[in-house]
Amino acid sequence: MAKTVRNKVAWIVFVLLAIGIGLYPLIYLFATEDFGLLLGKSEEVLASDIWNLAFYGHISFGGLALLSGWSQFSKKLRAKHLNLHRTLGKIYIISVLISGLCGVYIGFFATGGLVSSLGFISLGLVWLFTTVVAYVGVKRKDMSLHQGMMIYSYAACFAAVTLRIWLPLLTLVLGEFLTAYRIVAWLCWVPNILFAYIWVRRKGITLV
Repeated sequence: MAKTVRNKVAWIVFVLLAIGIGLYPLIYLFATEDFGLLLGKSEEVLASDIWNLAFYGHISFGGLALLSGWSQFSKKLRAKHLNLHRTLGKIYIISVLISGLCGVYIGFFATGGLVSSLGFISLGLVWLFTTVVAYVGVKRKDMSLHQGMMIYSYAACFAAVTLRIWLPLLTLVLGEFLTAYRIVAWLCWVPNILFAYIWVRRKGITLV
């Protein structure tokens, strides 16, 4: 009974975080002046049309991926509304492809230099790879591969949430934003992938 309650609470927290951070890009889209991470960018970067297109493409479609992706883990939705599940899955995959490619590009301009860039570029590549393999799995009707890789994919996607949890905490502890940001470029997603690995193993999902 207690385990069931904990699972329900964890699910509610998971969904609320996904929706809350999924809607977060709206602040950037409707802000009348530079906000958040934009404050740390150089005038040269901010003046680049390509960078701006990639940045807003990344956060907009990344938010859409968060908003559509959590539903893929709802057994009730799959059982009762399979067509909706498939539609949301397609939206998620398209969103990841756009956001992931944009994310890899803007990763080269990440605040904090090489350490941050490598962290975010690696995240983008992992996100793209796991999502493409998940799509290949469902097309081949290999549901084990599809489900396993979707867990990894959304773990990478959820880095948008964990980044916003870790960054203020580390900045407060370290008293310095840049050092915290360099750490978070890896901390926001590597533990997520490790968690996904444990989850996949416990569910007995075979990926090969």
